[in-house]
Amino acid sequence: MARVIVIGAGVVGLSCALRVLQTGHHVDVVARDLPLETTSATAAALWYPYRAFPYERVSAWSATSFTEFERLAADEDTGVAMVEGTELHRSRTSDPWWSAAVPALTRVRAMPAPYVDGWSFRAPVVEMPVYLRWLSGQVVEAGGTITRMALGGLPDQAEVVVNASGLGARLIGSDPSVLPVRGQVVHVEQFGLDRWWLDGAGPTYVVPRSKDVVVGGTDEEGEWSRTPDPATAARILERASLLVPELAKARVLRHRVGLRPARPRVRLEEERCGDARVVHCYGHGGAGVTLSWGCADEVAALVGPA
Repeated sequence: MARVIVIGAGVVGLSCALRVLQTGHHVDVVARDLPLETTSATAAALWYPYRAFPYERVSAWSATSFTEFERLAADEDTGVAMVEGTELHRSRTSDPWWSAAVPALTRVRAMPAPYVDGWSFRAPVVEMPVYLRWLSGQVVEAGGTITRMALGGLPDQAEVVVNASGLGARLIGSDPSVLPVRGQVVHVEQFGLDRWWLDGAGPTYVVPRSKDVVVGGTDEEGEWSRTPDPATAARILERASLLVPELAKARVLRHRVGLRPARPRVRLEEERCGDARVVHCYGHGGAGVTLSWGCADEVAALVGPA
């Protein structure tokens, strides 16, 4: 049994921690932000491989996560639900590169203007505040710990370090290729919406949850501000109303901003740092939830059995 420190308490870090615990190691999660304070807590968390590369590895990780979320959806305590939805496009479009990761993809034949093409499929929707509480509980129940700790670099008190620090990898991993991609969302009242919608032309999405609907979004690379902008919120709702006209009359509940940790490609690899082994797992862009279980399985395999 090795002592493993996981840096990062977002969805990727917690998923990695649980998988490594399940192999028999002792695991401590340390992070500046606790789970409900992370970017993961802001996510609309519809399964969708967005802004994550390379496609081949992302497709495989996404498929693994899809299967695991489908299993978790049987337990209502997880906050995971399998929800039918539709992605629409304004021009004729070939099947998405990730289509093999979902069991079925159905072409849409009738749609409102300005859309001319699209597809529907059943996908996991993860209610993040519920899910992060559940996932944290699973880590603790399996014998792990979660501690708030601001780190200036990789710790040297463990045999293995899993670096799932997200945007923090710019400092902790000395990796300037990690950049923030600002995402602003609007939460509106749940008005009876029971399916999700996406506009394939950009980051416009409408994702129903049990008590609200998450409407997004933005995709501002290099922008660090976490302050919601009212004008941006108005544009988001205007765009999303083309998908779901009822949004125009929905009561706004709150505004949120998250910073996605983008990188030219997801970094998932092992590195030797002195006497310690470091398994890096960051740079998931807008697909942290979507890739979480696939990446966690690979991290656990790299750490190895106890």
